[in-house]
Formats: sequence, C-alpha cells, structure tokens
Amino acid sequence: MSIITSRDNPRVRRWRALIRDARARREESRAVIEGEHLVTACLDAGWKIEALVLARTSASRFEVLTKRVGTAAVLADAAFRSIADAEAPAGIAAEIALPATTLDLRGAKTCVFLEGIQDAGNVGTILRSAAAFGVAHAVLGPGCADAWSPKVLRAGMGAHFAMEISEHADLVDAIGKFAGKIACTLARGGTAPRDTDLAGRIGWIFGSEGQGVSPALAARAALKVTIPMAGGTESLNVAAAAAICLYEAACRGDMRSP
Repeated sequence: MSIITSRDNPRVRRWRALIRDARARREESRAVIEGEHLVTACLDAGWKIEALVLARTSASRFEVLTKRVGTAAVLADAAFRSIADAEAPAGIAAEIALPATTLDLRGAKTCVFLEGIQDAGNVGTILRSAAAFGVAHAVLGPGCADAWSPKVLRAGMGAHFAMEISEHADLVDAIGKFAGKIACTLARGGTAPRDTDLAGRIGWIFGSEGQGVSPALAARAALKVTIPMAGGTESLNVAAAAAICLYEAACRGDMRSP
C-alpha cells in the first residue's frame, strides 16, 4: 500500500485548499467532505466520490467504504491532519464534484431562501431542518456562509445530498420564480405559525442573525410569521425559528413529498 507522507504533496495541497478556500471550491466546482457519516450519506444518496482519502492508522476501519468507492488515497496521519478542518479528525474524507444547479423552482413544492445568514452553523442547521421536513430546494443569497464549507457540511449532517442548493443568487429574482406563497419570519407584528395559512406550496425567507429579513424581501412575502415567545425573550436563533416554521408547515401537508 502506497502512503502519501508529505504535507507538500500536490494532492494534499489541493485537498487542503478545497477545505479551506471557498474560491478554490468555486473555481474547481469541487469540495471535500469529512467524516464517516457524510461519506456514507453521500454514497447512499447516489453521489460519486471522486477521491476517498484515509489516514493511515484509520484505513482498516473503513474497508467497507473503500470497497464501495473502489480505491482510496492513504495519507500519513500528519499529512491527513494537515487537510482536516475538524478538531478531532475521523481519519476519512472524500473529494466530491459540486452539482450544477438550474434554479428552476417552478415545480418546487417548498423552498427556503436565506438572506445574509453568515454563521456557518446556522446555515447548515437550517439545511438539515429543511431536508428533514421535505424541503428539496434552498437558495442562498449574497452574504450567506459558503454552503460547501466544512462547518456548514458538518452542521447539515448530510442534508446537502438530499437537496438542490443554489448560492450567490438574486433572491428577488429567485422568489419571483417560485410558484407558491412566500412567507417570512418577523421578530414582531406577524401571525403565529399555528394561525397562518401554510397549506400548499410555501417558500420561506429567513434573514440574517442581526437584522432579520430585509424590508425589500419582506414586502414580497404574503405571509408574515412571528413565533410567540415568553415575556422577556427578545428573539430566537434563526436556525431554531426556521425549524419551528418548517415543522409547522410540514404538519399541514405531506413532508415526504419533494
């Protein structure tokens, strides 16, 4: 078994760039996923693994996954740690090709539109909740965290492989292409989710952590939703608010449908 030992090996440098640099991911339309869960979720969803990457001391643990892919690059542990983003690397990663997106929302039953959500954990958690409640499309506007960054991927827990994700989109244009009702969350002044007509096709706008949904986008939403909270609580985390709204909408329909 040939083992790559140098941190300066061209393949190692390239994988390190794909993990750390959003520009490299965009230029190559490639990303690196880390951890057994994400690699398994990717394969189970029918995605192709371009390159499976293993740490030497972990290689024997992942024989089943190696057989599913066909082959693997094995790195010395120090070389593997040099490409890993996780604080405690699991010893397995994979290079994948990023899918081309058409942003065709005419047939979409549900969609989430994210405006200026910069926190990677929040973006990933919203994607995870969206996938869990049957949302098949996510549109990220300018200023959102990179959907294919390691932190978003970890928080998404495999949601990326169950959804079509568009980034750097013109949200006004994208919302105009969605053939359904548009809802947005507001800190105050909207109706409670339980009192809102969430039947049928719903597109949800979720705004930035500090400012919420911008007035320009809120004006395009026919439904304004405010989650009731106990006195003294100013607001919910955007990912928590999204999970509540998506669950409430799923309860009105069939969350198994795309």
